[in-house]
Amino acid sequence: MSAVPQLGPATTQIEIGADRAQRASRTATVDVVIPVYNEERSLPGCLEVLSGYLGEGFPFSWSITVVDNASTDSTLDVAHGLARKIPNVRVLHLDRKGRGLALRTAWGYSDADVVVYMDVDLSTGLDALLPLVAPLVNGHSDLAIGSRLAPGARTVRGGKREMISRGYNKMIRWTHGARFTDAQCGFKAARTDVIRPLLRQVRDDSWFFDTELLLLAEHNGLRVHEVPVDWVEDVDTRVNVVRTATDDIAGLVRVARAKITGAARVPGLPQRPEPRAAHPQAVLAKRENGLLWQLVSFGAIGLVSTVLTSVLYAILRGWWPPLLANLVALTVTTVWNTEANRRYTFLQQRGSSGRVHAQGLIVFALYYVVTSGALLGLHAYSADPSRWLEVLVLVLSSVVGTALRFVLLRSWVFAAPTEEKEMS
Repeated sequence: MSAVPQLGPATTQIEIGADRAQRASRTATVDVVIPVYNEERSLPGCLEVLSGYLGEGFPFSWSITVVDNASTDSTLDVAHGLARKIPNVRVLHLDRKGRGLALRTAWGYSDADVVVYMDVDLSTGLDALLPLVAPLVNGHSDLAIGSRLAPGARTVRGGKREMISRGYNKMIRWTHGARFTDAQCGFKAARTDVIRPLLRQVRDDSWFFDTELLLLAEHNGLRVHEVPVDWVEDVDTRVNVVRTATDDIAGLVRVARAKITGAARVPGLPQRPEPRAAHPQAVLAKRENGLLWQLVSFGAIGLVSTVLTSVLYAILRGWWPPLLANLVALTVTTVWNTEANRRYTFLQQRGSSGRVHAQGLIVFALYYVVTSGALLGLHAYSADPSRWLEVLVLVLSSVVGTALRFVLLRSWVFAAPTEEKEMS
């Protein structure tokens, strides 16, 4: 590893951490990590532009870490040569490939307050770097990501990658209830005190690393800040799209299983205090969570779910038998229904857990028994009922199943904690 010159003091004084009671004014340090594999052509231009940008007006002390991922060309020699010429650049060499491995190693090694990752092609506009880092420096957020899909973002890329990116991020939001919009933009940052406990929990060492990191962060109550970016596609890519997509789907299943079993809980993370009003005479609103609100919210969500289930069933019934069509339709809509109720109906439940997911699966099974039992009863009564009679029976049985679902969700899955019941 090349020696790192002493970094000069930044002119901006900031507070690190979310605890405002400890007002320790200090200088922030930022380490920008660039993973590379066979990038002898792109690396010189990247470091020239990036170091020039950081040196001209970036308000924090900075360093650049180039991580060579077992390159087979002269990338490592080029990196060492550039590190001798450009101030604040260091080089780390790994004998094994993997972007996730590169970030895990470099971020774990770094002694900076904030660690950043960006791609060597500099596809993301550097004007987004300070908005990415600033919320982490002042303690407002824990992780920050650039997003090509957030409102205000501007992208120039081919239709194939645009479609794949949007489809993958929709899959994450539907299956995991994620709130971030773009998991794989190569432009991310994190507070070091937050990222180290997470790194011990992340298992992937390749392209799924980003997604797993963000899913674990949200699952553990961390705040993820999104910055809309300008992004221009570089077609000289090392990504195998088919293999990456397959690995990503397998990773989503693995993380979902970890959430259900409780293995996704990360010990040792800094705890963010509960929200509170800054004004001493503020009159605080109460968060709606009574029976009336739950009925209205659950009913609205259930109505949308029933319509979606009926439409999907009517479409799928043209190819599949009743029970299979019903199962697929229910499975698709239940993912959205459960997440919507967790967020809007039963508000005392602050985030998902293994217990909630396991009980939710049992409730879904009971709902499926009710609706499928109704269809079986219809076919026992009439050997060849009309398609629309099947749909009508499905709607009526869905109403019964929905009522049962509400009772079980309210009294069992999302029941208020014991201490909260005692206080009320």
